[in-house]
Amino acid sequence: MGMTMTMTLMRMFVLVTTLVILSQPQLLLGAHDQVEFGRIRQLAARNNVSCVLVFGDSSVDPGNNNVLHTTMKGNFPPYGKNFFGGRPTGRFSDGRLATDFIAEAIGYTKIVPAFFDPNLKEADMVHGVSFASAASGYDDYTANISNVLPLSEQLKYFLHFKLKLRKFLGDKRAEDTVRNAIFIISTGTNDFLQDYYLDPTRSHQFTLDAYQNYLVFRMAHYIQEMHRVGGQRLVVVGVPPLGCMPLVKALMDQTKCVDSYNKLAVSFNSKISHKLASLKSTLRMKLAFVDAYGIVVNAMNNPQKYGLEETSKGCCGTGTIEYGDSCKGLETCKDPTKYLFWDAVHPTQKMYKIIADEAVESVNANLFV
Repeated sequence: MGMTMTMTLMRMFVLVTTLVILSQPQLLLGAHDQVEFGRIRQLAARNNVSCVLVFGDSSVDPGNNNVLHTTMKGNFPPYGKNFFGGRPTGRFSDGRLATDFIAEAIGYTKIVPAFFDPNLKEADMVHGVSFASAASGYDDYTANISNVLPLSEQLKYFLHFKLKLRKFLGDKRAEDTVRNAIFIISTGTNDFLQDYYLDPTRSHQFTLDAYQNYLVFRMAHYIQEMHRVGGQRLVVVGVPPLGCMPLVKALMDQTKCVDSYNKLAVSFNSKISHKLASLKSTLRMKLAFVDAYGIVVNAMNNPQKYGLEETSKGCCGTGTIEYGDSCKGLETCKDPTKYLFWDAVHPTQKMYKIIADEAVESVNANLFV
């Protein structure tokens, strides 16, 4: 056999092996992960979980902003560096988001597609979609600052989704799909960092404590709306330690986490948690809270436990100020799996997987009882 033929066969073997692994993600998982995925999928099947429906900001936007007239986009390199095929999708990370991992754990799909994805097929919608829009918040005014989709608009597109589902599945199956779905809301960060602290409008109208109460009031309204249109299970993700974001530290000229911003995050998460407890009894809805603050702080304090080495700066550029457009085309760190932050604001795929693992535990404890 000639050298050329041998090389050709080797390339074919590598290609086929790669395709097999990508089509069967369980091959990439360790034994513990495979057992855990099996347990979670059994619970999801036993509880008739149909899909994941996602609302919020850049923490869960898989590319909806790609079609909007806004600068808040991440559909260019180096974003997506570790995504399937190494392609940017609009996700503000090097790879997948926490919601992608949650969907995979439940067992239906490796990713949650964007509702505005031009290549989205009706068959893909059955397993869930994301309506999230980067730079949005609980406050519609927050989204208007960046010309993105506020939660009120995201809910309107959810109604469009229901209509499409009815046409594809029929009325009863469509209603069952929504009733058995897991709704996820992940937002709130931009209400403070891009709205209250930067734009004078809300800070003139509210004290910081009153603004937190206003945001929780808006959150409760959206949860009630989701319940009204068929939602029975909902996960709310709290805000992360805002003061530990590399961008916040750089802007405040601090090398350590900014204490006042972290205290705000703790206060806001506490208000969210209390409101969810109240809604749980009044709506008779299954609700779960994911403590993103605690998860991230735990990873920062115990980096070795998660295989992390750099927790103070991002992987893109200098890692201190770049995100979105300012990250476009820049060099990145060699190994993002050692980093907590991908850019100066958003986590790496590695950190999103850590968050997802904790979120799934919260789902098990609160939604499957």
